[in-house]
Amino acid sequence: MTAAKVLIVTGDAAESLEVFYPYQRLLEEGYEVHIAAPSRKKLRFVVHDFEEGFDTYTEKAGYTWPADLAFAEVDPGQYAALVIPGGRAPEYLRNDPELRKILKAFFDADKPVAQTCHGALLTAAIDGLTGRRVTAYPALELDMQAAGAGFQDKEVVVDGPLVSARAWPDNPAWMREFLEVLRTSTKVG
Repeated sequence: MTAAKVLIVTGDAAESLEVFYPYQRLLEEGYEVHIAAPSRKKLRFVVHDFEEGFDTYTEKAGYTWPADLAFAEVDPGQYAALVIPGGRAPEYLRNDPELRKILKAFFDADKPVAQTCHGALLTAAIDGLTGRRVTAYPALELDMQAAGAGFQDKEVVVDGPLVSARAWPDNPAWMREFLEVLRTSTKVG
């Protein structure tokens, strides 16, 4: 039996830890993981940090990594689950019609979706949060409410197949809960 596939959708300026932590955890668990972006290219991620004296997070250059697929090449039916990292990437990715088609396919099929930080902007863009309980980066509370979601400021919120987290400090709880949802929905071969 072949390993179930998981798709990560992201782009330039995604938070490094929110891409690589789930990528490596899912590989460790035996899943086949693909990264999709607007085009096949080397992506440039960033590092967001919390520094004393700043009212918000700071941003520094992070790792680079190649995208396996362009959004237009993705067949959502080939994947068991979806991961949506945060960072600044979701701010512009939500305008991509190919990505919105991918997101909608996962939500329509009720497949497991893990989103963190600003990744919730993507699911909000397809009206995927109406009536759901979610968490996200705390500065997005009003955005989540405007999208019809019940916002909870805690490290992880599970609402059916949707598992959300606030930001990279919550990665362990986020992936622990997501893997539990994923394991109950599919078997790794």
